[in-house]
Amino acid sequence: MFEYMCWEENDMAEDINKEEKTDPGTGEKTTMADFDREINESFKTSKKIENEDMGKWDHFKEMMENKEQADVKIIEVVKAGCVAFLEEVRAFIPASQLSSAYVEKLDDYQNKHIRVVVITVDPEKKKLVLSHRAIEMAEKEQEAAAKMAEIKVGDIMTGKVESLKDYGAFVDLGGVTGLLHISQISHQRIKSPSAVLKEGQEVKVKVIRMENGKISLSMRELEPETGEYGTENTLEETGGFQYEEKTQATTNLGSLLKGIKLN
Repeated sequence: MFEYMCWEENDMAEDINKEEKTDPGTGEKTTMADFDREINESFKTSKKIENEDMGKWDHFKEMMENKEQADVKIIEVVKAGCVAFLEEVRAFIPASQLSSAYVEKLDDYQNKHIRVVVITVDPEKKKLVLSHRAIEMAEKEQEAAAKMAEIKVGDIMTGKVESLKDYGAFVDLGGVTGLLHISQISHQRIKSPSAVLKEGQEVKVKVIRMENGKISLSMRELEPETGEYGTENTLEETGGFQYEEKTQATTNLGSLLKGIKLN
């Protein structure tokens, strides 16, 4: 009896699988077996896409670790930055990562091709963040290192005052910056660097020390010694100019009578 029921169920299953249905869209006749094959194929395709997708995210992690550059086209400008696709994956470039300089108009980047590196990879959240600024900063560091290698202690250079601080001035030497300490500005006393220097001013300086990637400069060593000046006026009191006394005042009687012939 039991075997008869099993045979009967198997026959029903076969009948169902063989039962034809007409697809209303194409008019083609299909069976349940056809639907099963389609489901299996869809599952395999989905699994394949998922594996390929994970492979891309693994590649993005490698790109981030190796600082590998890629060229992308910005397809959309949003409030906080721009959107681009990297290997068919949507990526975001924050406004602060578009350039090492301040970006005033994001719209200028629409449809623009830029080089980028990956700075954030989060497969679970599907978060991919890119940066062009990181490339620019790296290039500037390389240029600065090359420039630094050309400079040596004792060099006399022309630079431009970049900024002023209470303790001195930072001078741009054409790619690298050196510190001109307040004590190295002049032999004469000054109360503040801003009293005798201004931003953008061109100055001649001497490299007096290089240590741990820092350059110390001096204008003082390019001046005549203090003893050559006959005044103790500060540079503020002389309007930033130096001058030399040519005469000497005295009330010494011998000096007054010097050169006078007495009968």
